Amino acid sequence: MKINGLQIFWIIFTFQTGNMLLLALNPTIIDAKQDAWISMLIAIILGIVIVLIATTVALFYPKQTLIEFCKQILGKWIGTTVLFCYFIQWYSVIGNILGEFAQFTITILLPRTPAWSLMITMLIVIIYVTNIGGIEGIARCSEVFGPLVLIMVISLITLTIPDLDFRKIFPIYSQNGYIQIIKGSFSPLSFIGESVIMMMLIAFMDEPKKGPSRAIWGLVLSGFLVTTATINVLMVFGPQISQKLLFPAIDMVRFISIMDFIQNLEIIAVLIWILSVFIKLSVYFFAASYGTAQLLKIKDWKKAIWFVAIVTFALAIFQPTITLFGVEYVKKYWVKYVLPINMVAIPILLLIVGGIRKRFSPANKTS
Repeated sequence: MKINGLQIFWIIFTFQTGNMLLLALNPTIIDAKQDAWISMLIAIILGIVIVLIATTVALFYPKQTLIEFCKQILGKWIGTTVLFCYFIQWYSVIGNILGEFAQFTITILLPRTPAWSLMITMLIVIIYVTNIGGIEGIARCSEVFGPLVLIMVISLITLTIPDLDFRKIFPIYSQNGYIQIIKGSFSPLSFIGESVIMMMLIAFMDEPKKGPSRAIWGLVLSGFLVTTATINVLMVFGPQISQKLLFPAIDMVRFISIMDFIQNLEIIAVLIWILSVFIKLSVYFFAASYGTAQLLKIKDWKKAIWFVAIVTFALAIFQPTITLFGVEYVKKYWVKYVLPINMVAIPILLLIVGGIRKRFSPANKTS
């Protein structure tokens, strides 16, 4: 399985865009009000730093995945303990997004459809793509879906222009201050920080050194579109109304009406989210399956697919936060634990210890 730099770009772009548009806007606006767009820009800058750290660590051992080089850097026992933090993240994310997908689809499109049937349908598609093509198949899907997501997001943002009122984003900074703006950046940063998945993907690149730049460009494009959408939401509804909307981006799209003809475009917004979520679920599903097989030393990694499928389906069915479409999951688990530990602390630890090990390795001493 080999993927190229362009595929990494589309994976990261598509991986990031959908869930950020759906889940990151509301908590950011609640904290930063009309300065939410500044919080988004801060999150993008910090996200770039996270990607640079993660890819630098991965390039220490470009032919190894996170499962392999983590134990090589930190030792067998500490490395395995650290890996469990990522496995908890991967498995819980798949379960949460499956439940989120089912409940959101029921609310917007199919109100009488059983949630379990939607979860199984999505899971079957993910299993098929992962089993047939692995990360290479997922990357090719992202090359098709990524441009579609880009075109649809730009189109919807453009169609909101007649409804924009620039006065609604003023005054800038004076009412909130830097503390609230920084606090508002945590939610989008917790999504952007998911790019640490690059520590698993670099090993499958045909040219690993292109990984950092392609991932950063994908992140920047996604962040730019989400920031633009945030500004548009604020200029359509204003901060007071926006913070009361659970999904401001969806409500903004519902507000579009051009000549009383171009209306009811929320189906396009839903399609953007579904395509993005499919890529995100597939990448996490591959990482969990491949990583589980490596950890348990299973030669045929595809055998782990069925174990991951059963566990994540059970999590999707039984976890209590599904009815809140993942909002409480983001607040109570994602921002508080995954962001500081999995996206910041562990990559920095691996960078420091891995850098020391590489510097004082026998090979470097000889050279």
